[in-house]
Amino acid sequence: MKTPKRLQPLVDEGLIDEVIRPLMSGKEADVYIVRCGNDIRCAKIYKETDKRSFKKAVEYREGRKSRNSRRARAMEKGSNYGRKEQEQAWQNAEVDALFRLAYAGVRVPKPYGCFDGVLLMELITDEAGYVAPRLNDVTLTPEMAIAHHAMVMKDVQRMLCAGIIHGDLSEFNVLLDDKGPVIIDLPQAVDAAANNNAKRMLLRDVNNMTQYYGQFAPSLRTSKYAQEMWLKFESGKLSPEAELTGQFVETEHSADIDAVLAEIQAAFEEEQDRKARIQSSPEDEYQY
Repeated sequence: MKTPKRLQPLVDEGLIDEVIRPLMSGKEADVYIVRCGNDIRCAKIYKETDKRSFKKAVEYREGRKSRNSRRARAMEKGSNYGRKEQEQAWQNAEVDALFRLAYAGVRVPKPYGCFDGVLLMELITDEAGYVAPRLNDVTLTPEMAIAHHAMVMKDVQRMLCAGIIHGDLSEFNVLLDDKGPVIIDLPQAVDAAANNNAKRMLLRDVNNMTQYYGQFAPSLRTSKYAQEMWLKFESGKLSPEAELTGQFVETEHSADIDAVLAEIQAAFEEEQDRKARIQSSPEDEYQY
């Protein structure tokens, strides 16, 4: 096929040997299957800011620090240079998150680097070697749902221990290979310690996954892993090895009316977004 303009520099530099075919075209990025030497990988081309539709990006960027003071000031002022740097920081956030999470033992695609707005990473495949489906496209037995839910909760726990919250986790950005769920799509990853929206986003992420798996195994719907994780995280008692029960009893002291109302509103907005994605996305497209 004809090499896309954004991928041509990577071909010229020998980072990509062949562009095989498009994998998906989404609201945030376009993804192609490519050959790098003897390896088949995928290339994620981030769309420019004015062509993306990711909502409330400011909430996700909160707490992200720039080591360069000039760059940080420009990003705050919103100058042309600042917007360019902000865009690069948005793209690099996914690369940084993937490296950190892979090191922490979270099942994510292996990253190979980001070059001029193009992320090269591992192509996740199923047992037969085909591109792995996203969760939204599969049907699970109750036993599989319970086992996979436990795997995702453990990965969310590892992510939180690494200081990261996905921020947009749902059945639309988790793939299923022969070993289980693989978490993808992390440009909006949140700093768990520095973002004021971190707890709300963690609750939403876990709720999304629990509701998905709960349709196959209804007993999962009453679990409260997010609340349990956050309590341990705040108290410094959360570790990757910590055994979680999924049980949490809300006390009068821990109840926060404003936080509850905010979570209800966030859940409503997420449901509206979910319906919009279902209506606008072809079955064979997903954000990688």
